[in-house]
Amino acid sequence: MKKHNYEIKVEWTGNEGKGTLNYKSYNRNHRIIADGKYNGINGSSDPSFLGDNTKYNPEDLFLSSLSACHMLWYLHLCSANNIIVTEYSDNATGIMEETKDGSGKFTEVTLNPKVKITDKEMIEKAKELHKVANKMCFIANSCNFKIGHKPNIITE
Repeated sequence: MKKHNYEIKVEWTGNEGKGTLNYKSYNRNHRIIADGKYNGINGSSDPSFLGDNTKYNPEDLFLSSLSACHMLWYLHLCSANNIIVTEYSDNATGIMEETKDGSGKFTEVTLNPKVKITDKEMIEKAKELHKVANKMCFIANSCNFKIGHKPNIITE
């Protein structure tokens, strides 16, 4: 078995002088940094949890990780199956349920990829490859809920 190791630095930047004196005394801003990667990502919490809605929150990043991993596998599979993809976008959606004690979890994610290919004879195969991509996606395989797919395949 081949193992891959990842490192990420998360640095809280939200101390407004009083630290975490109380729930409203600090902001949730932070930076996500990885060695050798450009600039970092400005993050916060969801506005529901007093975060900054102009910054990415962990839930945004989780959803984008699922979407991007699926896309990268899908593009690889299309390439291996002689399907030429010229455009790909996804408007992914997710539902997180919060419990009474404040914890929560994602219960549903749906990927809605819109894919443009060059050969209309390959539309059905292109649709099928979304199922394979889901089986191969490292992030999807790490989730404990079903990930739905509603692909829209068009030709040039």
